[in-house]
Amino acid sequence: MRLSSPLLRNGVCAARSKCFQPVFKPAQYSKSRVYSAVLDTPSRASPANTNGNQVRVRFAPSPTGNLHVGGARTALFNWLYAKKHGGKFILRVEDTDAARSTRASEEDMMRDLKWLGLDWDEGPDCPGEVGPYRQSERTELYLKLANQLVDQGLAYPCFCTDEELEAMKVDAAAKKLPPIYRGKWATASKEEVDEMKAKGVIPCYRFRVPKNKEIKIQDIVRGEVTWNSDTLGDFVLLRSNGLPVYNFCVAVDDCLMGITHVIRAEEHLPNTLRQVLVYEALGFAQPIFSHVSLILAPDKSKLSKRHGATSVGEFKEQGFLAPAMVNYLSLLGWNDGTEQEIFTVEELHQKFSLDRITKSPAVFDKTKLSWMNGQFLKALPEEEIVSMELITEGEGQLKDLLAYPLEEILATDEAKEIVADNIKEVGDAIIAAYESGGLMEAANGDGTFKKWMKDLGKAQTRKGKRLFMPARIILTGRMHGTDVGEQLKMLALENGDVTPETGYVPLAERIEKIKAWLATL
Repeated sequence: MRLSSPLLRNGVCAARSKCFQPVFKPAQYSKSRVYSAVLDTPSRASPANTNGNQVRVRFAPSPTGNLHVGGARTALFNWLYAKKHGGKFILRVEDTDAARSTRASEEDMMRDLKWLGLDWDEGPDCPGEVGPYRQSERTELYLKLANQLVDQGLAYPCFCTDEELEAMKVDAAAKKLPPIYRGKWATASKEEVDEMKAKGVIPCYRFRVPKNKEIKIQDIVRGEVTWNSDTLGDFVLLRSNGLPVYNFCVAVDDCLMGITHVIRAEEHLPNTLRQVLVYEALGFAQPIFSHVSLILAPDKSKLSKRHGATSVGEFKEQGFLAPAMVNYLSLLGWNDGTEQEIFTVEELHQKFSLDRITKSPAVFDKTKLSWMNGQFLKALPEEEIVSMELITEGEGQLKDLLAYPLEEILATDEAKEIVADNIKEVGDAIIAAYESGGLMEAANGDGTFKKWMKDLGKAQTRKGKRLFMPARIILTGRMHGTDVGEQLKMLALENGDVTPETGYVPLAERIEKIKAWLATL
């Protein structure tokens, strides 16, 4: 049973040709070695020859927006690992989302990666032996391998309508069963399939998931991870419009591009089950996985635009230096086991290792990034600083952090409920800790402030918002913002260099203000 696609034109998705007019001339491939081998050979595909045990890693963004700091951190970890081991860093563009992908977005991401100094060895603009490096240009390859799976009985055409699939979901929910595919096409006869095709109905193609099979991976960060295949159900490989699905493309590309280590965010961990099944069905070996923790906002929610700048381009426009961004991003979920915080790129090359990546989520703290950027600025030659055209948007944000708008915040309706919950009890404890020196000691130690807050909560039988919100108001004069412990650490480190024009309110002055206010309660 042969799969074909009306969307293909010379191996490229024709539906994308109008919206993807190249801004720059795409690389010419004349079918790479691996690509040709798959298309020209009826037997199983083989992974790329990667020169023995040479490390090959990849960053595979979707060109649907700006380069987010999370994506930049993933790219950096891959790049550092390749540099550490003398390997290759591959840039692959996963642009199968035809509705959202744009070439302009692709170019913007490439520009931001280059600004960070993350040069790639192979990619759309510097082809190697395993291209093309855009998934939209590899559709013919995916069809070839999908045909192979159909011929082996490992995939099958599915003619279910959207209404039928929705009815299956509703039925499964009513019976409290997993929402997996239970349609008839998994066991349909050849005659039933031929009848639908004769009517002109175009199917999608589903992977036939083996029953009750344990799938296991060894993840460098997560340890051993196992799934049972019965939780999954038969999943789609190719949509009815002929376009391949993400998990199929990724598994095929990682193997045929010779990727030895897949280093990516933990949100991709659930996808790994499908990808491992595809590896096994096609006779591919698994790469080594490292699923890195997410980057959260200071309030521990998902980092988003409501927390301010989140893309590399925005930080560049605000005057942040590329080495400072690289240094800061490297410490979001990784450390070298020492107290060192400032690293040159060369030091990161030498020290980076996957086994030092932490499981717990990293918190993006712009205050810390601003401080780190200042350290790199101080290290610049004076003539270079004079010649730099720094945009001052970040200066205004830093002034906000240095200020202490207590009176304005206390006058808001939002603060009234917190004040009414005996805020004086928390305030008196903080004042006493400041006067005894305990607060400053907690501010200067890594993780000490969190322990101090935990002890305070136990003493006053408070936790969660009942503890942290009054403490935030008392110490920062605000209801929201970056981590209170980091702000307190910044205040403790100030040594007289900050000028009055910044609106800076020292910690001692804050304590006096809160004392005066508490006395009125």
